[in-house]
Amino acid sequence: MQTNQLTKRVVLPALLIALNVVIARFFIIPVPMTHGNINLCDAGIFVAALLYGRRTGLIVGGLSGFLLDLISGYSQYMVFSLVVHGLEGFIVGWIGYQASRKIQISALFIGGLIVIAGYFLTDTLLYSLTPGLVGIPTNALQVLAGAVVALPLTIKLRQPLKL
Repeated sequence: MQTNQLTKRVVLPALLIALNVVIARFFIIPVPMTHGNINLCDAGIFVAALLYGRRTGLIVGGLSGFLLDLISGYSQYMVFSLVVHGLEGFIVGWIGYQASRKIQISALFIGGLIVIAGYFLTDTLLYSLTPGLVGIPTNALQVLAGAVVALPLTIKLRQPLKL
């Protein structure tokens, strides 16, 4: 029984990371002024965090963001994405896991603010204030799209997964 639990703790986040990276690479819109892109990475992070909690949210968030930047040609963002998306997944899972729908929406909002602030700081550090400011609405749009996809998906998946 112990081996089965350990296997689940390793394999489940790995599968969620792989699925998230594939989905985020399939839906991608480059944003030249910010040196970034809009994708569905946040949706996968939100789903993982809301369904499985802060540990899985942290792992899926950090490694999905890191790997997406690596394979997308945005290596300058890799470490920043590891931290920003990891923190996003951790906080959403910490606040929203097994919580009421209202609390989950609040968790998604807070996670979104972490991403927006994190990439504002990242773009400002890497480039200048202008790309940091330009990135705010595009990051807000990405987070909003992620929340709009994740919340109903989480509701639909909770029953079949028996969570």
